[in-house]
Amino acid sequence: MGGSKMKKLLIFMGFFCFLICQAFAGLQPTAQVDNNAGTQGMPPYSGPRARIAVADFEVKAAKATNEIGTGLREMLVTALINSNRFSVVERQVLNAVMQEQELAASGIAQAGGGVQRGKIKTADLVVSAAVTEFEPQASGGKAGIGGGGRVGSGILGGVIGGALNKAHMALDIRIIDTSTSEILASTRVQGQASDIKGAVGLGFIGNWGLGAGLSGYANTPMEKAIRVCIIEAVKYVSQSIPANYYKY
Repeated sequence: MGGSKMKKLLIFMGFFCFLICQAFAGLQPTAQVDNNAGTQGMPPYSGPRARIAVADFEVKAAKATNEIGTGLREMLVTALINSNRFSVVERQVLNAVMQEQELAASGIAQAGGGVQRGKIKTADLVVSAAVTEFEPQASGGKAGIGGGGRVGSGILGGVIGGALNKAHMALDIRIIDTSTSEILASTRVQGQASDIKGAVGLGFIGNWGLGAGLSGYANTPMEKAIRVCIIEAVKYVSQSIPANYYKY
């Protein structure tokens, strides 16, 4: 074989190996926290809790809607409660709570209902989040080899095309002291997953229901990316709150 042909063959083999490595690197969903808060699962916890509130999510990503932001907030609240590290006070239904208190105090309602004024708990911290990235197909399609920008229908095309077709989302998280309005911690958490079937067992990344506006992503890579991102957010919040706030 001539030197020119051998050189072309080596270049092609090197490119082929690179694509295979990139493909298999994308088989597992990944989660990233900018300041390296850690990716290990949290151990069981039964100690004192921090009292927090979760603000409405700000939606900045072009492909996300306010309904999606509401659904993501619902999932984060559920995950925070299930971690057993937080007492979460709800502000979104405060008007309904106050109406019940007014009704009990009016004398119209049945006596002995047990509703009392002056018992609403306040949060020491507020967790705010902005949806900054929301990409059900972050790659925009399958990769191309050769002319036409298309991948063949064989094994190579399936592996490479699937690995590059990733769902991705990111949240910017802030933890704010309600007494001083000081931002105690801030970071970005991310989650992504490829569309390779069975790449991740849902048992690892949470099995609670998808929030409002997210049901269309059930059993898709985006569901996995969402769950990874929510769990990373819970890890970050739990690890970033100073110990003196855990007192309830």
